Amino acid sequence: MDYLKAFIIGGIICAIVQILIDKTKLLPGRIMVGLVVTGTILSAIGIYEPLLKFAGAGASVPLLGFGNLLFKGIKEAIATDGFLGLFKGGFTASAVGISAALIFSYIASLIFDPKTDA
Repeated sequence: MDYLKAFIIGGIICAIVQILIDKTKLLPGRIMVGLVVTGTILSAIGIYEPLLKFAGAGASVPLLGFGNLLFKGIKEAIATDGFLGLFKGGFTASAVGISAALIFSYIASLIFDPKTDA
């Protein structure tokens, strides 16, 4: 049942993003930033945590989950380090994900030959 809930919630998130791509003139980068900000806002008002408990990976893997992770990291860092936590909390909480994205992107650039139209 956990897999079904994750699939449904993750699918709904993907469907909403696909509708935004198809029906608006928003660029993909702006949609991605919007998802991160939306995840942060939903976390701040207390809606994202129940969704995360219900859907598991269906809610934590998309970019909404990254916004949630940033919010949690900053909130914890502010509680322990005060004002300085604003600047380091998000990086501390998301360091593994950011590092993995950079490492795998670098490996992919070595394996494949990207070509740009100039």
